[in-house]
Amino acid sequence: MQDFFDLTLGGISAGAVYAALGLALVIIYRATRVVNFAQPALALISTYFAYSVTKATGSYWLGFAVAVVAGTVLGVVTERLLIRPLRHRSELSSIIVTLGLLLVLQAVAGMIWSNEPLAFPYAFDFRGRFSANDLFVVLVVVAIAALVLVVFKYTPLGLRMRAAAFAPEVARTLGVRVGLMLTAGWGLAAAVGSLAGLLATPPFLFPNVLDGVFVYALTAAVLGGLDNPLGTIAGGFVLGVGLSYVSGYFGPEMVTIAALAILVIVLTLRPSGLFGRAKVRRV
Repeated sequence: MQDFFDLTLGGISAGAVYAALGLALVIIYRATRVVNFAQPALALISTYFAYSVTKATGSYWLGFAVAVVAGTVLGVVTERLLIRPLRHRSELSSIIVTLGLLLVLQAVAGMIWSNEPLAFPYAFDFRGRFSANDLFVVLVVVAIAALVLVVFKYTPLGLRMRAAAFAPEVARTLGVRVGLMLTAGWGLAAAVGSLAGLLATPPFLFPNVLDGVFVYALTAAVLGGLDNPLGTIAGGFVLGVGLSYVSGYFGPEMVTIAALAILVIVLTLRPSGLFGRAKVRRV
């Protein structure tokens, strides 16, 4: 019973990280209808900025703030320079570009900061069954989820972003600056992704540190529904706890296999996710 309790607490903390990065994917998808496979690389570069600032100044929180700002700028630049020129092309073009950007940014990170693991600090004390840092991670993710929900459902900005994504031509006739809204969606998602990177990286930072986390975050987003932020948060926590049980009872080598199996099953049986709305198309 004690093992079960410990695995549950560990899964909640890990699930919060999956939920945060999955939420970044959902924000971009809701705002632009693009699945951003470069999200872990954008978060990675932001985290390296945090590392450099923290090392130079000794202030974790200054590095934290710089990472969020850097992530936002990276998201805006990516949308402006790489995604916007593809807006009249197929969705596959955007996917290929984001995959290419993932590889390029990881290579650039290795060239600038090296491929060797670098010590990256936790925000708070990480010792104990459910440490102060674990509590911080969960509270940050819950706060982000609440903020995103308020923005998308109850603010003019959220309404304009959704209109720009789902009906851009109609939105333009109503005076919505569609390009600006798409850019805002990428900036917001990249900021959330940078937070996820800061939470997921400790204790070591290296170019591929977020690859596994991204697989679980994508699974959480698909599990909850790519168009449903709250569903993604729930999916992240459920997945985190479930994978913690898999690791504890069947071995850590089975975790990735279990995550991929869940991804395949959900895509096969309910492509819209457990909390997403199924779309009906007339033919």
